[in-house]
Amino acid sequence: MESSSSARSEHPPQKAVDLVCPRVKSGPTRKNVNNVMSIISRRNGVFSQDAGTLLRRNMKILRQIVLQDTTNFTKVWTRHSKSPIAYETGRIYFENYRTCYSSIPSMPQFLYELPKCTKAEKLEDALLFQCPLSESLPKPSDQNPCLLALAANNWLYRFSIKSGEQMQKVFLSPHHKFRYLGWDVSQETFYIKSIQNKQTPLARQAGVDQSTLLYLAVFKVVPMELVGVLEISRRVFGSTVVDVILSQGVLAVSHSSKVKLYSFENIVQKYRTKMLVLGERCEWNGVWATVGEPPFGIPVNISISDDIPVLFEVSCFNNGIQIGGYPWHYIFTPNNKRHQGTHHICSLQDGSLAKNGIQDMNCYSLESDWIYFHPDDSGRIIHAGPSKIHVLKILHTQERCTQSEVVPEFSITVHRVNNTFRMVEYEDELDLLAVVEVISAEEEGKAHVCLHDNQTGMFKKKVPLVESWDVTYSHELFLDRDTIVHIEQKKSNQFYCHVYKITCRQSD
Repeated sequence: MESSSSARSEHPPQKAVDLVCPRVKSGPTRKNVNNVMSIISRRNGVFSQDAGTLLRRNMKILRQIVLQDTTNFTKVWTRHSKSPIAYETGRIYFENYRTCYSSIPSMPQFLYELPKCTKAEKLEDALLFQCPLSESLPKPSDQNPCLLALAANNWLYRFSIKSGEQMQKVFLSPHHKFRYLGWDVSQETFYIKSIQNKQTPLARQAGVDQSTLLYLAVFKVVPMELVGVLEISRRVFGSTVVDVILSQGVLAVSHSSKVKLYSFENIVQKYRTKMLVLGERCEWNGVWATVGEPPFGIPVNISISDDIPVLFEVSCFNNGIQIGGYPWHYIFTPNNKRHQGTHHICSLQDGSLAKNGIQDMNCYSLESDWIYFHPDDSGRIIHAGPSKIHVLKILHTQERCTQSEVVPEFSITVHRVNNTFRMVEYEDELDLLAVVEVISAEEEGKAHVCLHDNQTGMFKKKVPLVESWDVTYSHELFLDRDTIVHIEQKKSNQFYCHVYKITCRQSD
């Protein structure tokens, strides 16, 4: 399951967006004068008493600056690496998170470098924690943003994102190899997933019990507290189980042709055998040891011994299901050949298919479409294909108040016939959609980023990328306020990071 979509029609919705950029009148406008007055007032010490109001006003001014005709995005920095490059909220990480640069200044700035380490100690996955604003935390150090990082030798670290200083470390296990980090509830609860134990024919013939698929370790982030370690067993969840994730308090278990959802809170309440506290000594199977320190680590203290109630299950193709929207809906492709290529949108309450709830892009090329709930929490759905992007919303029908209907809100189409959409990025603070469009006819494709208003889909600006875009390799693109970060993989496992910043020229 992924924690993240209009009638079936051969024609785009009637509310298709005109992508022609309107002319901007010359000379100072009332909006520009207001922006100047706001900046002068702030310089003179006149601030709003509401921090949220000030931030919204600042972001409104920045949006206007980004979109005006005299503002360009200019490439200011490129760096390459032999290992994957990661980006997270103004931080660029190289060498398996060992080296960190800030992308916030006008030119990316080196922040810190962690000590060199062996291959067994390298950092394999990480999450960025930003201090929650809704509560005060017991220790001053807990208020600071940090990087939660998982090392290959099963150590979990907490590093300062400003200096790289090690703030905390926890040893997970001498037995289970943990590999992946993920948010259960963003900025509140996270989980660490182990590698999967594969069933082998030799072990089955020898009668060796290989019922364990993997392990999940779940923590509250600050102060870091252990919720528990859970075994995902084929004996409990079924022989067809292939993977699990934890999202919004729901344990999603994927099988070969279906997904089942369970309440993780109920699992903890019923099956946690013992409360364990990090850094405290405890007795376990007749041995006294310290939780989270070697060689003891953290034992499995959540053991499911019988069948547990299923909140929801659905048969679907490729284990793919997404839940979101308002009212709650889910998106999936039925596990049936005649439905492949279509996406069904159904009510989570009773499983009924929404009116106009079967979405089909009719993609006859090698390029496929993708669909997901909009990350702006509006409850809308983004359905993107090679040449079209539909933004859809869910409404109650007039015929029956319990039935829902999927209706188009707006659509975006490619500028040229030989162009293709590669990705859609949402910038929440500027409320813009950044759509990457690639000219596919060229041997090495050229790409540009089209900025669209998130509420209406109206085209605002085109930003050409200087570097070529090879569609045979992976790419990531981030629009973060006044910055565009493009991370790409090239031949021979070379990775490149390109950073663009806004520059302003004087109007004609």
